[in-house]
Formats: sequence, C-alpha cells, structure tokens
Amino acid sequence: EVQLVESGGGLVQAGGSLRLTCAASGLTFADHTIGWFRLAPGKEREGISCLSSRDGGTYYADSVKGRFTISRDNAKNMVFLQMNSLKPEDTAVYYCKAWLRRDYWGKGTLVTVSS
Repeated sequence: EVQLVESGGGLVQAGGSLRLTCAASGLTFADHTIGWFRLAPGKEREGISCLSSRDGGTYYADSVKGRFTISRDNAKNMVFLQMNSLKPEDTAVYYCKAWLRRDYWGKGTLVTVSS
C-alpha cells in the first residue's frame, strides 16, 4: 500500500519559517516526481512546487518563488518544503503528491500563518 504522510505544519507568525516533510512508503520513491499543493479556504487547490525525478528540475508558483524551497532525500523516501518569509496568505492545508503512472496523495498538514 502506498502512503504519503505530511508533517511539520503548525501555527507561525508572519515572517517565520516552517519545514514540511512528506514521508513516502510502498513505492519506488526515486522514480516519482514529487510535488506540493495547497488548499486554502474558499480557494482552488494550488500547485506550488514540484521536483522532477528525471532531471531534478524544479517548479515554483509565482506566489512562493524565492521563499519556498523543495528538496528530496531518495535514500529516506522523503521530500521537504522549506518555507521562509511566511505570509498570512500562505495559510492552507498542504499536501504532497507523487506521480509516475498514477497519482498518490497524502492527507495534508495544516499551516496557519498569523499576522
């Protein structure tokens, strides 16, 4: 059974930092592209970052570019999202997704940024 488990969310003041972790099991992690998405109240799901399994290329949404950094540790089957300079508008449930032939999603971790 494939599982993705996010952790590291919490409450932080604006300007602060958090590091999210997604731990994967049940799949050949290194073969999968990994991404982070978020869902804020009243908004559509937003893809904010991904990291290619093929060439290590990265993508960042404009809303997080320069503040968030995605990385992965294939040996530990983990992907990370370092979030700096957090803003209240970053408040959302953050999900990780792995995809190759099909998609796998975690259940999310809540990030709340207070002003």
